[in-house]
Amino acid sequence: MNKLFSIVTCMVGLLACNEPAKTNANTGIQENKAVRDHNNDHGCVVSEGLTWSELQQDCIKVYNEGFRLNPVASKKNSAVISAFVLWSKDKNKVELFLPDAADHKTIILNKSNENTYQDDQYKFDSYKSVLYVNGIEKYKGNVE
Repeated sequence: MNKLFSIVTCMVGLLACNEPAKTNANTGIQENKAVRDHNNDHGCVVSEGLTWSELQQDCIKVYNEGFRLNPVASKKNSAVISAFVLWSKDKNKVELFLPDAADHKTIILNKSNENTYQDDQYKFDSYKSVLYVNGIEKYKGNVE
């Protein structure tokens, strides 16, 4: 008798856990509470660490393909949020991935001389691995 009671209890428990998706009364569409991947404007799956690269015209993992630059002025006991630099195949441009960029837009800088890429606001010195913003050193690579 105890075995029968245990089996029935397990079956009731399993059936209770299998609740169907709820239907939205306004739309008639079933709502599933499963977590969905968030895609950016270009279809890159953000939860997989993918970001759109204008230079490569593809979704990339910038922390694998780019060069990390850490903030020069960081607060003690706070998270370090890095910037990344990605070179074009011909090395004539770099793409900046900045943590505080609006809408996660990247910035493309053109090569201005042997080791420098710049525009009106940003300047990246690839020899020193330093990114200047409005003439102020903001990010630096860990180069030795």
